[in-house]
Amino acid sequence: MNFETLYPDAKEKQTTFCPYRVCPLGAHVDHQFGKVTGFAIDKGITFEYCPTEDGFVEAVSANMPEKKIFRVQKVTHKVGDWADHLRGVIRILNSEGYSLERGVKCLIRGDLPIGGLSSSASVIIGFMLTICKVNNIELAAADIIRLAQKVENEYVGVSCGTLDQSCEVYSKEKHLLYLDTLDGTYKLLEQHKNMPEYEIGIFFSGVPRSLAGTAYNMRADECRAAAYYITAAMGKTYGKFNETYLRGVPQEDFEKHKDKLPATWRRRAEHFYSEQRRVELGAEFWQKGDLVSFGKTVNESGFSSIYSYETGSPELKALYEAMLKTDGIYGGRFSGAGFKGCCMALIAPAYKDEITRSITEQYLAQFPELKNAFSVHYCRTADGVMCV
Repeated sequence: MNFETLYPDAKEKQTTFCPYRVCPLGAHVDHQFGKVTGFAIDKGITFEYCPTEDGFVEAVSANMPEKKIFRVQKVTHKVGDWADHLRGVIRILNSEGYSLERGVKCLIRGDLPIGGLSSSASVIIGFMLTICKVNNIELAAADIIRLAQKVENEYVGVSCGTLDQSCEVYSKEKHLLYLDTLDGTYKLLEQHKNMPEYEIGIFFSGVPRSLAGTAYNMRADECRAAAYYITAAMGKTYGKFNETYLRGVPQEDFEKHKDKLPATWRRRAEHFYSEQRRVELGAEFWQKGDLVSFGKTVNESGFSSIYSYETGSPELKALYEAMLKTDGIYGGRFSGAGFKGCCMALIAPAYKDEITRSITEQYLAQFPELKNAFSVHYCRTADGVMCV
């Protein structure tokens, strides 16, 4: 499939690229305004497009070739297909008062299988920049992140924070993004000059992922429930449930009242506080060039995601266990929320062949039916879409 075949009368073909992201530390905490880390990677989503003067969007995904058509002046409710991420961009831009007159004809390509690398945020950001460009709209980096999150929260229906969007906008090659999602402040931590050589391994389970309809939103509510209860138990003022977050609850308050919480709420909060500590430690290890300790901390994050946050499909748990048993892997965990999708790991490049063989053998021994869907990929850190 190519752009010229799809749109033989199109002129002025242009491209927009938005990278995928991985989050080594800071899992499941951005929706509670926690601190997180991340990288953009050198794989992502590419939009090939040309502007239209009639205000119509014609979009085709290389993975789902049915053409989707809608107008930039008239997007209302969700349809329930992949193009809701595009429609949501139009809906949110219109609601924010941006003037949209021109549409686009576009072909959307992803470099890797879908699931766990924040492809949804990549599609949203890439399309947002595309539609803004043809309408002569310039967005600041912070506005791209805010608007992309609104698309996910208010239109698609996923209660995500700003981790994915921030990684894909702010990241810089060979730097670790250290982001405080409470106020949006961030640092780009340059890797130490003595850092061992590394690449990022991506291990796709072969089972696609979509957060809408999973327990992702339930986990976010369980975190809020723990925060709400502790705030009340401390005799402090609390407001609306949906405006209550664990970041607003000091850990010492949690420690005083954690035994009164339902076990599930307690485990969610335990993950949040322990993950915040791992983020801080990981930033220190990174800046020292201590990739071994950094990787160990990533492994611990993966363990907490499984046993405290209680996420992870059987397939992803099997991949996590396989990574722990494989030489050449500094550390790894689920990539994304852990509902199907993939795992990521920081790996020593000299071991790539052995890692591929070992992970593949261990995984397919448990899930032989996924032989044709499972895949292994390697990539490097990269600049974000704006690299500010």
